[in-house]
Amino acid sequence: MKMNYFFITLCCVFALGINAQNTEVRYLSGTGLGHTKTWDFYCSAGMNSAKWSKIEVPSVWEQQGFGAYTYGRFYLVKGTQPSDENGLYRYKFNVPADWKDKEVSIVFEGVMTDAEVKINRTLAGEIHQGAFYRFSYDITDKLKYGKKNELEVKVWKESARRSVNAAERRADWWLFGGIYRPVYLKAVPKTHIERIAVNATADGKLSTDLYAKNLPEGFSLATSLRSVDGKQNLGKQVNTLHGKDVQTISTSWQNVRNWDCEHPNLYTLRLELLNPQKQIVHVHEERIGFRTIEFRPKDGIYLNDTKIILRGTNRHCFHPEGGRTTNKELSVQDALLIKKMNMNAVRSHYPPDKHFLDVCDSLGLFYLDELAGWQNSYDAEVGQKLLAEMIAHDVNHPCIFMWSNGNEGGWNTALDSLFAAYDPQKRHVIHPWADFNGLDTHHYPAYQTGTYRLANGYNVFMPTEFLHGLYDRGHGAGLDDFWSNYTSSPLFAGGFLWAYVDEAVKRTDTGKLDSDGPNGPDGIVGPWREEEGSFYTVREVWAPIQFKNLYITPSFKGDFMVSNTHLFTNLKACRMKYRLYQTPSPLLGAKQTLTAEGTVALPTLNPGETGVAHMELPPHFFQADVLELEAYDQQGKSLCNWTWPVKYAKEYFETQRGKVGVSSKAGMASIGGKVVLSAGGVSAAFDSQEGTLTEIKRNEQVIPLNNGPIPVGMKVRFKEGYTCMEGNDALYVVKYLGAIDSIVWRMTGDGLLGMDAVIFNRPTGGGFGEAFFDKEVYNFGLSFSFPEEEVKAMRWMGRGPYRVWKNRIKGTNYGIWEKAYNNTITGENFENLVYPEFKGYHANMYWATLESDRVPFTVYSESDGLFFRVFTPEEPVQRRNGENTMREFPSGDISFLYDIPAMRSGKSIPELGPKSQPSTIRLKKGDDGFRMKLWFDFRQP
Repeated sequence: MKMNYFFITLCCVFALGINAQNTEVRYLSGTGLGHTKTWDFYCSAGMNSAKWSKIEVPSVWEQQGFGAYTYGRFYLVKGTQPSDENGLYRYKFNVPADWKDKEVSIVFEGVMTDAEVKINRTLAGEIHQGAFYRFSYDITDKLKYGKKNELEVKVWKESARRSVNAAERRADWWLFGGIYRPVYLKAVPKTHIERIAVNATADGKLSTDLYAKNLPEGFSLATSLRSVDGKQNLGKQVNTLHGKDVQTISTSWQNVRNWDCEHPNLYTLRLELLNPQKQIVHVHEERIGFRTIEFRPKDGIYLNDTKIILRGTNRHCFHPEGGRTTNKELSVQDALLIKKMNMNAVRSHYPPDKHFLDVCDSLGLFYLDELAGWQNSYDAEVGQKLLAEMIAHDVNHPCIFMWSNGNEGGWNTALDSLFAAYDPQKRHVIHPWADFNGLDTHHYPAYQTGTYRLANGYNVFMPTEFLHGLYDRGHGAGLDDFWSNYTSSPLFAGGFLWAYVDEAVKRTDTGKLDSDGPNGPDGIVGPWREEEGSFYTVREVWAPIQFKNLYITPSFKGDFMVSNTHLFTNLKACRMKYRLYQTPSPLLGAKQTLTAEGTVALPTLNPGETGVAHMELPPHFFQADVLELEAYDQQGKSLCNWTWPVKYAKEYFETQRGKVGVSSKAGMASIGGKVVLSAGGVSAAFDSQEGTLTEIKRNEQVIPLNNGPIPVGMKVRFKEGYTCMEGNDALYVVKYLGAIDSIVWRMTGDGLLGMDAVIFNRPTGGGFGEAFFDKEVYNFGLSFSFPEEEVKAMRWMGRGPYRVWKNRIKGTNYGIWEKAYNNTITGENFENLVYPEFKGYHANMYWATLESDRVPFTVYSESDGLFFRVFTPEEPVQRRNGENTMREFPSGDISFLYDIPAMRSGKSIPELGPKSQPSTIRLKKGDDGFRMKLWFDFRQP
């Protein structure tokens, strides 16, 4: 009987011990967007106000149909005031009876902006001020255990503290209100680990600042480590503790795998608080990574003794339906899209959701964590509190490589020294946009920015914002030049593009997406994460494998000069495939087919080294049209793909044209001041006094391509025209004064209409003065008119699928592409945001078909490097001050161009790099000049 009683007693003690050692969490809200709980809610003003209703938590209340919307730059409109409603939340919840011997706290991950918390009508503590920070209250003595409890939270959208509004709510983002991040109860034993702050260095040393509570003498701490992937168990170490609630534990571990952005190795750190009998009193677990981060003045940022280059973006925590309320799935989606662009770093203007930092840890993204402050700062009192909350919440994430104190003047210098006081890793502190603390973070530098900066300065250079991506501006446009320039300096540490996502909220009062005009559409992805053209430009420019420029010629032996621009990965860890395609024109079916594929042998190259990759050329290699290479990382994810044409345009066209027989003879006639060439049911009429194309007919049906060619970027005057026959072909030869020598129009016996234009310099004359060409050439070529309403789609062979600008061609690839007509205004047509945009410039056209129900036609090029302009994109209606975002397009509707303009970023074209600048035309005596040879196919498809 005694033995049985002893056995039962031991079992009860053991069971109680097991229960007591765990931290228990009970969510009072949901966990995020799409997973919420319903609370009672009262809104003081605006939509659905002055009555008790229901609201989903977490959420911003505007997105639940309450209050009023305000964008943070409201103050730019004189007399405008922000919406300042408050909300009252109520929620009833149960507390387990067995929690009565525990310490219980209520935790808020984020509330906008001031929050007063009551438990059972008793204040939990002082009002919390500041929207982006986790805060909690010990409510152990305010709860009814085993019974219903009532939570009441009053939230003020505008803070009662002026500096909080100045730092958080006079800013370039949407201002929301509400409990927008999760709320939960946390129960721990009376003696417990509150939190830890670690410094886990690359040599395996682990320093753990232990913050305990009610810790008596005689306790010890068991520390164990196992890799998150389950492949390593590094064992357990036990250290004696002293009866102090704050102390530092030092341990050292063998064979740790370091964390970096390309090898995000993580470990689960398990801390067991042991009583003198070695029983587990409390367990704390957290993911950590071993790495050593250093800032070296006049040198760079080093991770694990390797200098790093940050390829980053600025990201808001944002979803069009959730506002600032997001979820883990969105964090994963964003991180994967950011990684897909070959970025390795992220910054935002405030601490993000914890799950985004978790994802950055696990996928390998550096994070620049920022105490909020947009051009105005917190005062010292509240700033110190919020800084302590931010670092306590985020300190153990290996992804965080640096701290940021405010933004663009929104820093309080009195807080600078406190970062190190709270962070055992002593990570470097910056003031974004300032040259401060040895690191120059100058925002939106011009390409020429140099005095006391990158070109002849000695501080490390890392612009925390550059190439502003408003509408179709920035990001990819100009990045190639900027990046080449920056990376040539040993003082360059990387940069962050502004910004990741178009911040267009789906309003509950209108049902429409709203970016507050030109304030919110800064993203490289749309609000629903639609990928813009710059997305792929950035992906190629920042690809960790870079190719030396190469043309495929008959002397090609399968060698590529490649550079390894990874930071930590030998190129041999990657793999590469080649694919060969035939891309027949509409003359032969226009269906792209894979003809061969295989592997490319990558050399053993350490980061920063250059060598030769090689592919064995398969039989009939030169009979293909396009070569594609695609690289994959060590996890098998695609890094980037690149393409080269195997044939030049003339050779390509000849392989297509040569397989189509010419059966009959073309005709010519002069009728009523017009010259008419005809064959195969197709006729082309030209004005005999101007030499311009006036009408195309196919079996008496008018095809409305006319009014051309219009010279673009040059001066031309009609001189004379005459007709002649050449074999079965009928020719109309037009001679000009000025920049064009002649255009030969050729109607073949089977009904193809050819245009052969010769452009070259000649002695001045003809009444043009000194110059036949524009002094600054933005567009250069020939244009025609064609009605936009007739076109339903476009199919083409060339670079695609996105349109290009002169300084944003990378990221497009050779192939056969197709897209339906759309009138997308990038960053504005949020209700029907269709990418790729239809209108604009398309690079390296081999052929293109404008598809139409009535009047389709195809044009082929025998000239290399032509841009095909298709119609004129509309300017954003809501652009700031009516300022055009694009250079004026050529006259006409479709154009064939040797040069096109660049797209500006936040800077003007003169402030961007060499590839953004207008050209000059210089042709000398003896030069062959420009040749533009096109073929138009109007025959029945």
